[in-house]
Amino acid sequence: MTSDINKSALFNGSCFALITTAFTFAIRAGILPQLGEQFNLTAEQLGFINSMWFLGFPISMIIGGLVYHSFGPKNIMRVAFVAHSLGILLTLYGGGYSLLLISTLFIGFGNGCTEAACNPMIADTYSGVKMNKMLNRFHMWFPGGIVIGSLISKFMTDMNFSWQAQIWVIMIPTIIYAILFYGKTFPKPKVAEIASLSENFKAMTTLPFIFLFCCMALTAITEFGPQQWVGLVMSSSGASPMLILALVTGLMAVGRYFAGPVVQKLGQTGVLLISAIFAAIGIYLFSVVTGPLAYVAAVFFAMGVCYFWPTMVGAVAQRVPLSGALGMSIIGGVGMFSSSIFQPIIGRWIDNARADSALQGLSGAALELSAGQQTLAKMASFPLILIVLFIIFFFWQKKANPGVTAAAH
Repeated sequence: MTSDINKSALFNGSCFALITTAFTFAIRAGILPQLGEQFNLTAEQLGFINSMWFLGFPISMIIGGLVYHSFGPKNIMRVAFVAHSLGILLTLYGGGYSLLLISTLFIGFGNGCTEAACNPMIADTYSGVKMNKMLNRFHMWFPGGIVIGSLISKFMTDMNFSWQAQIWVIMIPTIIYAILFYGKTFPKPKVAEIASLSENFKAMTTLPFIFLFCCMALTAITEFGPQQWVGLVMSSSGASPMLILALVTGLMAVGRYFAGPVVQKLGQTGVLLISAIFAAIGIYLFSVVTGPLAYVAAVFFAMGVCYFWPTMVGAVAQRVPLSGALGMSIIGGVGMFSSSIFQPIIGRWIDNARADSALQGLSGAALELSAGQQTLAKMASFPLILIVLFIIFFFWQKKANPGVTAAAH
């Protein structure tokens, strides 16, 4: 009974830690205009502040993966709590551009620590289909937390609450996860006795890991690429960008909560393949529809991307187990790096499409819609490539593991 209570507390603590990550993403985005106005910051400076979130995240994920076995998930989460608290307090009381850069870096670092500690901890606590189900339920709180955080930020902004009051809200889940983790026994790594750090690195040179590494780069940009730019497109199409965001992230949260039966029915590789198909349909629809039909596109897109991130992490844990916590952290890190690398490329696609549309005589909303839809059509190439790769992966893993049940595939 104690063990079950301990497992429950650790899992719930992990969920609140991820809600903290989601709140830092949503609420800080919501207060950007207020920060820019109060500190007289340019859009470029606000962009650099945001980039610190993405920089701190993969750095701490990779460091956390390297020291997971020696330093332990409990200590990594202690670092996460300190980093989150420092980031919040520096944002509140620091003031000015330089300290906002530093505070956001601390928050990003804390967020990465959460991923580095909680992903392998959950993988060590559960196994097989149960592990995939719990990883998906854990990861549902990123989109779920974004929905909650966005609504809180919108409500507080509409009610004329200060940006400082909104930042204090981020402290609530931070304190809750610290309380839930306090005094709990964390699971021992499953591969700690049989896999040293050198063996982790050796496992990451195997073909399955390299294959998943490349796929993660594409699954991450498939998820984050359209979400970054679809607001611009939808605002010119007659659909509400806020409703699109709420619909996508809300469906992702629900889908991840009920991931267990889906993974059991379709198998891990089957989920990845079908996700790629739905994502391709969703992004293609975004590129051709306007008005209410955009919400139909959002449903297909959300169903496509909701399982990508947690199932990819689970695939590494299950199919390259000797890569250990480091392997899971590297996979998460490449996802974040991929998202940042592809953003300027997507931006260049939009600039070129705008120029082409202007030459055709379009202007205003019509120009923005045309440019955005042309760019989304190009983004559909990411999941189309994944469909081919996951078909290969499906048959490859089925042949490589003839003794494994369908639930594992």
